[in-house]
Amino acid sequence: MTESQTAVRPERRAELAAGLARVRARIADACAAAGRQRDAVTLVAVTKTYPASDVVALAALGVTDVGENRDQEAAPKAEAVAEAGAAPRWHFIGQLQRNKARSVVRYADVVQSVDSVRLAAALDAAAGAVRDRPLDVLVQVSIDGDPARGGALPGAADPQRGLDPVAAAVAGADGLRLAGLMAVAPLGWEPDRAFARLAEVAAALRADHPGATVLSAGMSGDLESAIGHGATHVRVGSALLGMRPALR
Repeated sequence: MTESQTAVRPERRAELAAGLARVRARIADACAAAGRQRDAVTLVAVTKTYPASDVVALAALGVTDVGENRDQEAAPKAEAVAEAGAAPRWHFIGQLQRNKARSVVRYADVVQSVDSVRLAAALDAAAGAVRDRPLDVLVQVSIDGDPARGGALPGAADPQRGLDPVAAAVAGADGLRLAGLMAVAPLGWEPDRAFARLAEVAAALRADHPGATVLSAGMSGDLESAIGHGATHVRVGSALLGMRPALR
């Protein structure tokens, strides 16, 4: 990627600065309403379909964490951002195929979407081969327990997708570190209902894994509710970066 592709136009930098100010104000207000410290919540800027230049600009504005959901886009973008001199913490937040594990562990600092024992094993093998430190992992939870969608299943006996077996697989892997949970509010659920349920699941996980303190929940439309129920990370795209370019 050329320097011109990571150069930031002044007008775009101004747009991003304004969006960032609005999102930071929302997070601060939600933390105050919940009686939490502002530094208890980390903003993850979801930059899928946005150019590397936006990531460079956000990093210059103080954004430390960036989320991507497709390896074929994230891998070259992370390389371009590094070449431009920026060093955000990269979160992989999308559904991940096991054959992409070796690529993802090269640039991601966190994988938020582990929902099976097989995927945990693939990431462990890949991380052990190419990394010099463990990869932080969040287990993605299915709040409504629908096995047809992504997410480990709380309380399920399924040895591959039950939440307890997945968490145990991550915690027992030399190349991984169980950092906590991630979830998306199911369609049709009020955010408060969804994130209250998630908070219960997270508390049960911490009883068995006290170090798993990260809770990634909440996006542009429902971050206030997520923060009210204990989210430590919120994943924000359109409210920060504007309307998302069409996927091609």
